[in-house]
Amino acid sequence: MGQVYFVRHGQTIWNVENKICGATDIALTELGHKQAVETGKKILEQGIKADEILYSPLIRAKDTALHIAEITGIPAREEARLKEQNFGKYESTPRDGAEFREAKKQFVNCYEGGESMLHLAQRIYNLLDEVAASDKTYILVAHNGIARVVQSYFYEMTNEEYAAFGVANCAVVRYEF
Repeated sequence: MGQVYFVRHGQTIWNVENKICGATDIALTELGHKQAVETGKKILEQGIKADEILYSPLIRAKDTALHIAEITGIPAREEARLKEQNFGKYESTPRDGAEFREAKKQFVNCYEGGESMLHLAQRIYNLLDEVAASDKTYILVAHNGIARVVQSYFYEMTNEEYAAFGVANCAVVRYEF
């Protein structure tokens, strides 16, 4: 049975400031870089074996993945489909804003200037289908919005569970197909 690992990028300043990053290219903080290095060490210590690391093109995920690759020796390459959801007009606004919380309930509608949950799920589910069909084990390095979609691929979730789901910066989550 195949498996895949998911790693959320390290801390960004907008994470600290409780702002929605989305498709905005926000860099890691100093702590975020340290978290990524520690995650690489943890992957080695736990004996996690992977054929390749696939990462989002956004700098926070790319830098996280490259730190992990450097420490583990696992080759890494960019995968455009792992880019975080474009939250449109909500990017840079508070993550817990009332208007954004309501907008998140609308899976079919695109965020103004952004992307719908359904479009996001399509690209991530297609990627996971390809990963499942391969004989390889991958580590996917991406974002919290992507983490929700990956979780929903493997487990049934209500809309409320989906909206509330998240993983900590540099958490490593294992899934089996």
